[in-house]
Amino acid sequence: MKIFAANCLPCASFSPARQVSGHDFSRAVRAPKNSRALAPALGKLLALVVLTVVPCFCFAADRSGSIRGVITDPLSAVVSEATVELLQGDKPAATTTTDRQGGYRFSAVTPGHYAVRARAAGFAPQQSDVVYVGAGNEASVNLALKVGTVSQYVVVSATGTKTPESQVGASVSVLTAGQFPNRLDVLEPLRTVPGAQMEQSGQRGTQASLFLRGGNSDANKILLDGVPLNDIGGLVNFGTLAATAVDQIEVLRGPNSVLFGPDAMAGVVSLTTRRGTTPLPELSYAFDAGNFNSFRSDASLGGAFRRLDYFGDVSRFDTGNSIPNNTFHNGTYVANLGLAINPTTELRFTGHYTTTALGLPNAIQFFGIPDDSFERDQDGYLGVTFSSQTTTRWHNLVRYAATRLRLQSVNPSPTGTPFDPFPGVDSGPNFLGLPVTIHGANGFSATGQAILDFAGTYPVLTSSSSKRDSMYVQSDYTFNSHLLALFGFRYENERGFTLSFGTKTPANRDNFSYIAEIQASRGSRAYLTLGGSVEDNAVFGVVAIPRASLAYYLVRPRSQGFWNGTKLKFNYGQGIKEPSIFQATDSLFGLLSSLSNGAQLIAQFNVAPIAAERSRSFDLGFEQLAWNGRAKFAATFFHNQFTNQIEFVPGAALPVLGVPPAVAAQAGFGATFNSGDTRALGAETEVELALGHGFTARAAYTYLDAVVERSFSGDAFDCSQPSQLLFCSFNPAFPTIPIGAFAPLQGNRPFRRAPNTGSFSLGYARPRFNLVLSGLLVSRRDDSTFLGQQDAFFGNTLLLPNRNLDPSYQKLDLSGSFRVNRHLSLYSVVENLLDQHYDQVIGFPALPLTFRAGFRVTLGGESWK
Repeated sequence: MKIFAANCLPCASFSPARQVSGHDFSRAVRAPKNSRALAPALGKLLALVVLTVVPCFCFAADRSGSIRGVITDPLSAVVSEATVELLQGDKPAATTTTDRQGGYRFSAVTPGHYAVRARAAGFAPQQSDVVYVGAGNEASVNLALKVGTVSQYVVVSATGTKTPESQVGASVSVLTAGQFPNRLDVLEPLRTVPGAQMEQSGQRGTQASLFLRGGNSDANKILLDGVPLNDIGGLVNFGTLAATAVDQIEVLRGPNSVLFGPDAMAGVVSLTTRRGTTPLPELSYAFDAGNFNSFRSDASLGGAFRRLDYFGDVSRFDTGNSIPNNTFHNGTYVANLGLAINPTTELRFTGHYTTTALGLPNAIQFFGIPDDSFERDQDGYLGVTFSSQTTTRWHNLVRYAATRLRLQSVNPSPTGTPFDPFPGVDSGPNFLGLPVTIHGANGFSATGQAILDFAGTYPVLTSSSSKRDSMYVQSDYTFNSHLLALFGFRYENERGFTLSFGTKTPANRDNFSYIAEIQASRGSRAYLTLGGSVEDNAVFGVVAIPRASLAYYLVRPRSQGFWNGTKLKFNYGQGIKEPSIFQATDSLFGLLSSLSNGAQLIAQFNVAPIAAERSRSFDLGFEQLAWNGRAKFAATFFHNQFTNQIEFVPGAALPVLGVPPAVAAQAGFGATFNSGDTRALGAETEVELALGHGFTARAAYTYLDAVVERSFSGDAFDCSQPSQLLFCSFNPAFPTIPIGAFAPLQGNRPFRRAPNTGSFSLGYARPRFNLVLSGLLVSRRDDSTFLGQQDAFFGNTLLLPNRNLDPSYQKLDLSGSFRVNRHLSLYSVVENLLDQHYDQVIGFPALPLTFRAGFRVTLGGESWK
């Protein structure tokens, strides 16, 4: 039975009178609802979606479709007489030119998957993503051309909608898979982003933390296809996050809690999974091997069949690393399935599962022998996204996201030499490492034996579990080519626990976010994003957050002359972060709440719950295109203030801070407080050059001036005050130098944040050959040995002064590939090319020179280039 389009309600399509630019059409948005009336609100929303979308599910008797769109310049001005090609696979299916309004149209298009490529005098060619054209349907593909050959991308993290970065005032960096070929981990390409510092406590698989513009490692929102990867409280371990199937990395430097909620306090990292695009399925298998018993295999299958696109990837990596008990295994499984209900409506499923196993030798340079501990990690992420361009002006999106994190750590038995400094007094002997001498990059050193394992009952088991389910709804409406309004709502349920020394601390939270934003432009010079959100969090209550971003062109982008466009940009934003399970349950309020007389003490002494950490950020910069669009220069100056940071304060120190003795006595070892403030200011510079003949060059430099302005932690007291001297740490060998044993001293830098970092890459690419030399340069950093009260007699003789404790290092990597034929390619990667022996974190040696070499076999598929 045939159903004719005339009998259906009209579906979204374009008419000349309502044509909008690629910039305007592709924007997306969110709609706020009442958090306390969640069910009725969602019911109304779903009813609205059904009424506006279901009519688009009609089938037509006409078995052909069409594609139309608008070609614009980087600032959305239409480009007439541009050449537009319709591509199916690697072959042009049709060619046309744009009219005076920049519009084009391909009629009588056979159903299938297509891409559009546009060319115009003075602009570089630009190619669209692959879209599906159904029978009787019309797809819209709008393209914004770019000036010259330097990279220019469409970004989402700055505005919540797909927007050309030329129209964005925020500081955003985009890395594509071609810029990190054959890399194992996401952390390696992230090191090259200006303002980003990645520090890993050891070798492959060990804990790796991202610091953006001086913020803490738990102050960044990390997304994978829109699904948050963060643990409750914001932490993400990049050491276990493989680069398998990652197609693009987008990094927003600066807070955007307005759109992404808690944890987006210092920045946002958005990872995108590769999609299948080729009508003929593409099967790929890669295998490589290297030193330290390293082996990696990767198998993927992708393609597009009628309305369905599909991609799956399975990878496994094993290595022994270069030190004992540090073997690492990573298995990653990825799926990405998309269903094009019609050209304007899509349903997409993404899944990502990682399982790892890692030996934990501890800081072997502090103990001389490896510990026998190990850990297991299982992380799963699921996203289901329904997106519909309901009309030419109205777009809606609904996403369900699920995050499942599970970690188990085991110390099976004590390691080291038994030693009891006070026989008959304590519970038994501690276990010491070998005699060692610890050298700091600041010239100080200490010799002794540290306690590797304390007395107690073994094995010691610790574990944690985090589960997050969220529903995210967004809607935007484009009033005209200069104004867009965005509304959104997010509901999030978080639950989990930590289990340590037999004590389990559970958590269950319901959080709500309400979002509003406008995006406006004036002429083709000024672009404004202005928004705000209200967070209703189960822990810290209701908080409002604003954000504003402005881009202004002193000189519009142009194709002729040495100077091709000058953009000024300004951003102001506030961020917010919720506490982790430990931080909430070990707060003074949380500890008192668990007592029988806790309510009376809370009321008597007016003890408040733990509050949200906050940030406030300004940045100002410029971007300059030059050399006929073959060069790009950028500089940004930023000033961040991180306040209300959560710290752990020892119980003995609480009375000094004014906590009543009756309350302090209930805190035991201590409690967490919102007592830390950090200021971070600095400058980022970056250069990108397209030198021609296949040569490219990139370089970035960041200066960071970060300082702890306020702290109540046990290592941040005023050591000049006799009443507080007891709580300061000193090594008897340096009696006049106070040391932050477990936290930085007030007035000093935050730990592990270098004042100077730089990166560069030189690339050479030909049709069959690719070669990239990249480098990372990091200056000395403040840190601690964390061996306070951990020498054989519970003293501080193995502490070293914090200033410049971690050494500077320079890391050079070389990677290359050679395509033997269409089906076979060879590749090799060499890391730490100069074989430099260094520690990213003192006590934990980084990998020496490592190499991997292998091959990739590809069958089927078509090229879209």
